[in-house]
Amino acid sequence: MLKGQRILLIIGGGIAAYKTLFLIRRLRERGASVRVVMTEAAGEFVTPLSVGALSENPVFTSLFDLTQEHEIGHIRIARDTDLVVVAPATADLMAKMATGLANDLASTVLLATDKPILVAPAMNPAMWTHPATMRNRATLEADGVRFVGPEDGEMAERDEAGVGRMAEPEAILAAIEKQLGTGGVLAGRHVLVTAGPTHEPIDPVRYIANRSSGKQGYAIAAAAVRAGANVTLVSGPVDLAPPAGADVVNIRTADEMRDAVLAALPADVAIMAAAVADWRVDGAVEQKIKKSDDGGLPSLNFTENPDILATVAQLQDGRPPLVVGFAAETENVVDNATKKRGRKGCDWIVANDVSPDSGVMGGGRNKVHLITDAGTETWPDLPKSDVADRLVTAVAKALDTNT
Repeated sequence: MLKGQRILLIIGGGIAAYKTLFLIRRLRERGASVRVVMTEAAGEFVTPLSVGALSENPVFTSLFDLTQEHEIGHIRIARDTDLVVVAPATADLMAKMATGLANDLASTVLLATDKPILVAPAMNPAMWTHPATMRNRATLEADGVRFVGPEDGEMAERDEAGVGRMAEPEAILAAIEKQLGTGGVLAGRHVLVTAGPTHEPIDPVRYIANRSSGKQGYAIAAAAVRAGANVTLVSGPVDLAPPAGADVVNIRTADEMRDAVLAALPADVAIMAAAVADWRVDGAVEQKIKKSDDGGLPSLNFTENPDILATVAQLQDGRPPLVVGFAAETENVVDNATKKRGRKGCDWIVANDVSPDSGVMGGGRNKVHLITDAGTETWPDLPKSDVADRLVTAVAKALDTNT
């Protein structure tokens, strides 16, 4: 998707600079050319030698390097690119960008460029939430600068945590592909994805759920973003960072997921990867249920949750051209999933074995069977990101065929 794209990466002086080495490698793997400008402070964290080796290009560090300035010049660096990426964008760099300061090579290039700019901030949470930084962010956004991150997590400083961590390389890569994704196989398509479990309340402190991690659905959403799609991800409660570039709607219950899914339509494809609870307690109570003194057990009455996959697949108006369901089975995986496809009315079913011996429920890998009108296609054991890429490729081909 990035073959032939020219990326100018400006590395700021923060400890997160080490992540840019992984970002450069990922960009090169996808066919992009990468040129790098490093601030003086960035050299305290990564070396021009390592950056140059990965980018396979000279690294620019000084506004007053007579050799580099004579051969290429900072104006040409600023213009001879498709996208400028600033990572990590320190508070200092953001302040320079917002005020138009140009006292080193990085800030001069940023002021001189007429290309789109993507910023990945990284700083201490107190610095990120400081009113000055928030003003600078608002100014940059008004100027058309786009942001990816920062994320919530632990800082390099001991006992420091909060919003300020630089987005991970894969998230920055997804944002780059989103911004440059005019040629993606799903460009212009709206992809609706559901992911994770639902939590069905019993009382204010207890709920019914399952072991779904949401990893497969999140990987599918990220793959669709990379393919250039506009992605709506309806997510149950998970411990995952939202995929960069996707519109995420967070829900808790099956009723909330159904409402969010219907509100997100129309879509070109609905990929229903969420593990929705089949049942909920009929009439969850408002106060915590207490254990009785005589050891008696509470009586819980259950009712079925809405069947979201069947609801979408059987819509009379607004049904997506392609509806993909998921079937997590513990036995007779293909047979049970095939029957589910018929009951629900969806076009495809992705079936996987979640029996105790499989080890895949909530893990990082998956072995699935894609069941369609054409038959059953069994894929090898793969990382969930690779399963997502394969599925998105198949979806794109099907949509192109049906267009």
